[in-house]
This record gives sequence, structure tokens and C-alpha cells, in this order.
Amino acid sequence: MSRRRSRKADGSEQLLLALGALVIAGCVIAAVVDFVRAHPWVPVVLVLVAGAALALWVVARQRAARWERVRLQGLRYALAQLDALHHRQFEHAVRDLMQRDGCADAVQVGGAGDNGADVKATDPYGRRWVIQCKHRKNGLAGAAVGSPDLQVLNGTGRPVHGGDIVVLVTNGRFSKPALEFARSQRLHLVDRTLLGTWASGSKPLWELLRAVPPPRRPL
Repeated sequence: MSRRRSRKADGSEQLLLALGALVIAGCVIAAVVDFVRAHPWVPVVLVLVAGAALALWVVARQRAARWERVRLQGLRYALAQLDALHHRQFEHAVRDLMQRDGCADAVQVGGAGDNGADVKATDPYGRRWVIQCKHRKNGLAGAAVGSPDLQVLNGTGRPVHGGDIVVLVTNGRFSKPALEFARSQRLHLVDRTLLGTWASGSKPLWELLRAVPPPRRPL
């Protein structure tokens, strides 16, 4: 019996609280309506202020996007700069270079569970790029990128990520078995020399690589 009474009491309290909230809300709404009637210019001012704030936000976004396009168009990296990057920053640099070359959707995806892809992008010709990045702190003097890394990329680049062009980029060098494996599996390699040419801004990457697939659509 005591539990039933406590439940009824709780229900009554909740009902009273709800009614009280409705009364307070009604009073607030009535006060707002009265205020607006007495000061009809206030809503107009609020609308104008909101419109001005929205316009300023849109202009700021457009200006930021314009500056970003200018930055990307003039983006250049020296090999010494790339050598000094953290491996994650190196992935971001490769993404930015793809964006500079016209891949608006270029994105860095490297991390846990990336299935061998660090950067994905679609070039202006509709081709899908899947890029794995291997950064070497010591550059050319660092360990050569071997065929095991390429085997992982080869196993996921096309069947998992849907890549038309599958690339491994390093600021170092490749071992001889890696070079042979890449040729046999139609994988593209960007070593230190080619990376330096690309990062200097001379040409987009697809003009520097050999035997890339034909465009999916005209530019």
C-alpha cells in the first residue's frame, strides 16, 4: 500500500510540476507578445541583425575558400621540408599536393584500419587514386621500401578501395624486389627524385607517371 501511495504522490508531483511549467511558459509567451506589440520594430531589427551576421559568415567562408585555393595553387615543397615532417604530416602533404593538382576530394585516410591507403583522391579525369605513403626520416639514407609494403597495397588498392591508379610515395628509395613487384602488378612508385619534381610544382602527378590508365571522362 505504501508503495502505491508513493507512486501516486510522485505522479501528482510530476503533474503539478508539468502544469507549473506550462503556466510559466504561457506567462513568458504572453509577456513576449505584449512586448512585441508595444515595440514592433524589435523583430525587424533582430531579423536584420541575423541577416547581417549570416551575410558576414558567408563572406568569411568564401574569402577563406579563396585564400585556400590561392595557397594550394602556389603550394611547393622542398625535399628538406618533406624530410622534416612527421609521417602523418607527410600524408597530409601528399593530400595537399593532390588537391593542388585539381583533386578537390583528396582526403587523408591513413591510420589504424586504413587497409593500406593513406590518401584517396579523384583526379579531374575521373580516375580514382589510392596512395600509400612511406616516410623516411633519413630520406635517401633510410631503409629502402620493400616489396612487403607493396604486397599489402596491391591486395587492397583495387579490390578494397576501388583504385584506378595505385601509388606508393616515399621520400626515400625502393628495393630492387619492390621495383620488380611494382612492374609486375601495375603499381606506380614515386621515389625521392620523382617526389622532388612533383612537389616543386612542375606538373601534376599523372603527367609524371608512366602508363597511367586513360581518362574516365574528358577534362
